Amino acid sequence: MIARECLAIRVARRINSIGVIETLADVMLTKGIPEHIRSDNGAEMTSRIVQNWLTGLGSKPLYIEPGSPWENGYCESFNGKLRDECLNQEIFYSLKEARVVFEQWRNQYNTVRPHSSLGYRPPATSTGLCQL
Repeated sequence: MIARECLAIRVARRINSIGVIETLADVMLTKGIPEHIRSDNGAEMTSRIVQNWLTGLGSKPLYIEPGSPWENGYCESFNGKLRDECLNQEIFYSLKEARVVFEQWRNQYNTVRPHSSLGYRPPATSTGLCQL
């Protein structure tokens, strides 16, 4: 089952391969190591450092073919919601402010916001994280 839970949002001016590894490692500490990580072909995701790290953990990268938006429908849908419900509603004056606002939005997205694909329940109820 796809829970549609947002596991992490990293806010930074730039994110390199080390930033990707730090974020993925934080999530993996609580959620476990996935069989696959699906991503686009951005340099921070396709770097040797990230590929070798994932291989060392026993996880495999699955890259979306360039020019194939149908391969990442879940990501595109999430990105649209993030833009409509958070980015377009805010003006950020600092990275710290942006981190706070994004984390508040992520929490609301996971625990309050209804998702039609989950029977109009938030993802956290599907994964057993909260009781509504």
